[in-house]
Amino acid sequence: MLRALALLLACQLAGEALSHQFGLPVPGPVVGLVLLALGLGLYARSRPGFEDWPVAKLSDLLLGSLGLLFVPAGAGVVQQFGILGDNGLALVALIILTTIITLLATVGTFLGVKRLMERGRT
Repeated sequence: MLRALALLLACQLAGEALSHQFGLPVPGPVVGLVLLALGLGLYARSRPGFEDWPVAKLSDLLLGSLGLLFVPAGAGVVQQFGILGDNGLALVALIILTTIITLLATVGTFLGVKRLMERGRT
């Protein structure tokens, strides 16, 4: 399990270094996640049964504890109730607007990928 954690942290560090070195507009952890996915994809070709890999077990453990990471954010929101009360209507409108934009972007992406897939089949 310790080796799996070291692998995850090494990928994040490599992603941070690459993002910073090349001035990428993508955050370092995202680059690290891509590196991890590529590495695991190459590794999976030679060894099937990824459910038993230590990285998979560690990932399941981290995902199971993910809710704990939102506790500090929730406490921060509770401390700012005054600001939330003053700007509540604007925040609700913004949440509704961004939800609609996200849904439209998701539908557009889905339709675009669907068209590409249909072109590839013909």
